[in-house]
Amino acid sequence: MKEHRQQLPAAAGSAELTEAFQYKRENEALVKKSFWSKLRKFAGRIPFTRDAVAMYYCALDAKTPLWAKGIAFGALAYFISPLDTIPDAFIGLGLTDDAAIIAAGVRALAGQVTDEHRQKSEHFFDEE
Repeated sequence: MKEHRQQLPAAAGSAELTEAFQYKRENEALVKKSFWSKLRKFAGRIPFTRDAVAMYYCALDAKTPLWAKGIAFGALAYFISPLDTIPDAFIGLGLTDDAAIIAAGVRALAGQVTDEHRQKSEHFFDEE
């Protein structure tokens, strides 16, 4: 499997995320293929699932600018990728890097993740 992990600056802010997560078709393909299976695997153990799902819907939205899609797909690809800075198997620590990347992505996309994306996320969890 091709490496999809991207190195981030130590204190990644929105400008750094924009640069680090340029839009890549590989990230989009990985997210579209594996997002739901990874989310279902960890949904009960991670606090950021609603944010990740809202970011997913933002990334798929045709109205979302390409730079924002790059951040969203990049952050979600980081979450999905089995190669982690802290492997997910480490209970209690394994998802902290994923949570940090999702949180940074949500902050960077604050103006792009709309109420519609959040409503779709809520609807997804209401159906479960």
